[in-house]
Amino acid sequence: MAVTHLNPASLHRSPVYAAGAVGSGTRTVYVGGQNGTDAAGAIEGDLVTQTEQALRNVLAVLAEAGATQREVVRLAIYVKDGADIQEGFGAAQEVWGNYAVPLTVVVVAGLARPEAVVEIEAVAVLD
Repeated sequence: MAVTHLNPASLHRSPVYAAGAVGSGTRTVYVGGQNGTDAAGAIEGDLVTQTEQALRNVLAVLAEAGATQREVVRLAIYVKDGADIQEGFGAAQEVWGNYAVPLTVVVVAGLARPEAVVEIEAVAVLD
């Protein structure tokens, strides 16, 4: 099985990180944890702003693989302790839309980048 790493041009790039991967034999897309990082690598704003950007990043990786929200079979959302999760859900609705998906939300002490308050990963299965 060959693996294709995905790094959409609209996302901040790192030489040691792939935003997602597609396995040619499985047709499964794995989107690595996305923060509210913009194309320049900056993370700004509150949970609402960061959730919207993180989901736009997830959608960009999915699009690079030829997928949309419809193919997502799982989302995992990591939220920094103290953030209002309900605000995050509201922001998610704005960007994600009405696409039901199995979801896990985990409250964590912190994320790899201190200014990040949310990280979102996804798994999608292509037809």
